[in-house]
Amino acid sequence: MIVAAFLRWVETAKTQERARAANALARAYLKSDMAPDERQSAQMAMTYLLDDPAPQVRLALADILAREECAPRALMVSLAEDQPEIASIVILCSPVLSDADLVDIAGRGTVETRALIAARSEVSVGVAAALAEIGDAAELEVLLENPGARITSFTLRRIAERHGHSERIRALLLDRDDLTSGVRQLLVQFVTEALAGSDLVIGAIGSRRIERIAREAGDSATIALLADVHGDELVRLTEQLRVAGRLTPAFLMHALCAGRTDFFSSAIVAISGLDERRVRSILATGRFHAVRALLESAGLGRDVSPLFVEAVMLWRGLIQSASGFDLDHIAHRLVQRYRGDSNLSEPATALVDMIERLAIAEERRLARDYASGFALAAA
Repeated sequence: MIVAAFLRWVETAKTQERARAANALARAYLKSDMAPDERQSAQMAMTYLLDDPAPQVRLALADILAREECAPRALMVSLAEDQPEIASIVILCSPVLSDADLVDIAGRGTVETRALIAARSEVSVGVAAALAEIGDAAELEVLLENPGARITSFTLRRIAERHGHSERIRALLLDRDDLTSGVRQLLVQFVTEALAGSDLVIGAIGSRRIERIAREAGDSATIALLADVHGDELVRLTEQLRVAGRLTPAFLMHALCAGRTDFFSSAIVAISGLDERRVRSILATGRFHAVRALLESAGLGRDVSPLFVEAVMLWRGLIQSASGFDLDHIAHRLVQRYRGDSNLSEPATALVDMIERLAIAEERRLARDYASGFALAAA
């Protein structure tokens, strides 16, 4: 009877009076010791207020109920899809909204709606995955910045695939300790593409040269990444590079010159389809012709395979030498061996040119390190 009287009163009451009444009704629902039928009637009255034409009335309900675990779920779902100033507090705070509710709200909502979901104190694996599939870069930045978001490796990869072109997304992903090497390599590709597509860089360097520089910069970044990748993760990353068409002769030679021998072995296994133990055995102990046959079975041309065999023999000898590891000098030795050889084919000559650029870059790095050390000693 009290609720019936309240509903009749609502029909003629002013907006501010209705808002105060909504506030009082919600508080009574949460705090008062009501009988079950009274509680049901109060819930019906609050549900009726969802159709109130004045936003202040619905906002009064949201302000009281948003953080309460015993708030009626159906009521909160409706308020979560109200206009932004009403929905925001409910989406951000309500503990009664289920993962399914949040996914549905995200699917039907706006960028602002999804950003609020991404900013909740806790975001489940499923909700984070849904946001990664449908969200724009803006709300995914919020998700990545949220320490309460549970984000799987698969979800991180989807974010990288969909929004790796965003500089801010790349920065947030690369700051994470749980980012896999495969996703890092994918981000390297986005950086390479951004460099190659920059009007400023193209204007300064020229489109043809920038393509080579960008490609080699991307290769260098990936080679550096490979230093910390081992085991199953190395196999997965190798397969990713193979599918992407990245296991080119130039890239493989770069890996050899940098001493990434585990990766080189993994790449030959991936390309040739041969047994891993057999490949590693031939690379570690096989004679010149056995190594050459193995590399040519993986698709390397006969005109460039001798350069690869020479590189394999060099790192094998250096590993076994008493002087220890000196893999940085492989590029220099290959250049000394093949520079000026008039019998080289055009692809082999291009490969030697690339190796020489690696050797020069290494010399410059060593010079910078020497100068820095000298300056520190003199300070």
